[in-house]
Amino acid sequence: MQQPDMSESSSGLTTSNQKFLKFYSSYCSILRDAHNVPLVLPQNRGTLGQSWDPRLPFPLPSDSFKYLGWCDIEEHSVRGNQLLCPRVREGPSEEELFFRKEEYTLKRRKQVTDAEKWEKRMQENWENCAELNLSFQDLGDLYQVENLKRILHRLIRVEKLWLVDNSLTDLSAIRLPRCRELNVNKNHFTSFKQLPKVPQIQHLSLAENNITSLSGISDFRHTPLESLILKRNPCEFQERYRQLVFSNLPNLKILDGIPKLPEDCSPPEGLRRCLPSGSSGSIPH
Repeated sequence: MQQPDMSESSSGLTTSNQKFLKFYSSYCSILRDAHNVPLVLPQNRGTLGQSWDPRLPFPLPSDSFKYLGWCDIEEHSVRGNQLLCPRVREGPSEEELFFRKEEYTLKRRKQVTDAEKWEKRMQENWENCAELNLSFQDLGDLYQVENLKRILHRLIRVEKLWLVDNSLTDLSAIRLPRCRELNVNKNHFTSFKQLPKVPQIQHLSLAENNITSLSGISDFRHTPLESLILKRNPCEFQERYRQLVFSNLPNLKILDGIPKLPEDCSPPEGLRRCLPSGSSGSIPH
C-alpha cells in the first residue's frame, strides 16, 4: 500500500500542509469574490463604514438591514399570521442612531405614504393571528412598549399568546376576546387588575411576577379558567393560599401544576362544594 507523501519542503511544511494552505487560500478568494467585499477597506469607507467596529475586517452585507422589521423588507409576501415568533421590536430612535453614528440606517426609514402604511398594516395581518409568541422582545424603551401594545390591540382572534420576559407592567387596556391560553411569565405585574381582559381564558400562567395580593383574582370568576400558575409570586406565601384561590375561582381545576384536592376547599362554603352528591352538606363536628 503506497504511503502518502509527507516529505518536508524547504519551508519546513509537509507537502500535505502546502496543499491545504493552497486550497484554503483559494477558498477564501472565492468567498471574497462572491461577496465582492475587499479584505482591506480603503481609508474613505463612506457612511456605511464610518461607525463600524474597527475590530471587524469589514461590514457585513446585511448591516444596513439590521433594524428593519420583516414587513419593511421589500419584495416578499410573508404575513404576520404566518409567523409564530416574529421580532416586533423596532430599531433605535433617530436620536440614538445619530449618537451611535449609525445614521446610515436611516436611509431606509424614509417617509411613507398613507397607501404604504395601509399596505404594511395588511401585511402585518395581526387580526388573523391564532397563535403567537411575542416573548423576549427586549422592550427597554417606552416607544417599544407602545408598539407592542399597538399589536396586542389588533389580536382579536388570537387563541394562544406568549408574552414572556417583556418587562410588562400594565395591559389592563388590552382585550383579547378569543384568548384561551396566555403566558405572561417573568414580567413586572403586581396585581391581577393589570392583566388584559380575557373572557375566554382557560390556561393562565403568571409565574415570576410580583403579585403580592390575591385582590382582583375574582375578576376571573366567571371565565372558564381551568389552570392557573402563580409560582414565585409573593402571594404564594399567603396563609391558606390554595384555599383562597379555589374559593374565588369555582371553575379552577389545577393550581401551580397540582390538581384541586379536598383540603383546598375553604369551609364552610368550600367544603359543601367538595362533598359528594347527595350529602346533606352539614359540617362534621
